[in-house]
Amino acid sequence: MRMAHPKSLITLLAITPLLTGCAQSEVPGLGFEEGLSSVNDQALSLWQGAWIAAGVVGLITLILILWPVFFHRKKNENFPKQTQYNIPVEVAYTVIPLIIVAVLFYFTVQRESKIVKISPDAQISHFIDVVGFQWSWQFKHRSAGEYKSAIITGTPAQPPTLVLPQGERVRFTLNANDVVHGFWIPAFMIQVQNLPGVTNQLEFTANKLGTYPGRCNILCGRNHAQMLFNVKVVTPSEYQKYLDDLVAEEKAATL
Repeated sequence: MRMAHPKSLITLLAITPLLTGCAQSEVPGLGFEEGLSSVNDQALSLWQGAWIAAGVVGLITLILILWPVFFHRKKNENFPKQTQYNIPVEVAYTVIPLIIVAVLFYFTVQRESKIVKISPDAQISHFIDVVGFQWSWQFKHRSAGEYKSAIITGTPAQPPTLVLPQGERVRFTLNANDVVHGFWIPAFMIQVQNLPGVTNQLEFTANKLGTYPGRCNILCGRNHAQMLFNVKVVTPSEYQKYLDDLVAEEKAATL
């Protein structure tokens, strides 16, 4: 059986990593919206590029499967020519996937390092502690008014709302007081684990007004499906009023 000449295959596969450089505006979000948060700004093009690479590799694989089906069908009773090996093709099958993986790995490390980077405190506008517990969330807005903090705690029956200011950088400190939970905001392309006894940090800027769903994405017990919360992005003035109202409520409750 004749083996396909590898030159055309090598050319097609070799350009696959380059396709990840396509302009974002020319590629659909593939389930995500551009510009919702500073994390989207970094992660969306990586997500798009990975799908483009997967699509190209999948298409070429499909062609290689269908080619012998249609063009090398049995034509007579003669025993087909046997080929023991084809060194160029085998080298191509080894080297090109390594190139694709190396390129994707490079861009993943590059974007991830920017997403998880922790800035100096002076560059952070707000600090929020996120505590996961069975089976809801607690959000503590630190340095809010004279009480130094404002706290909202949810329940499985009444999921809490995490209010964020538009266009201002927020640092999240995440932990858990029982089992492992996963702080996940799908629209923002964000997921960080809440670990008992371990403190994780994440910072980002929410760029677009609106309400977005959040949830725990790590199985944490029988009521895991009820570990929901909402993220509401408001203007900075509305955010400050929200904090003032929370502080006032806490102060009134102590009188």
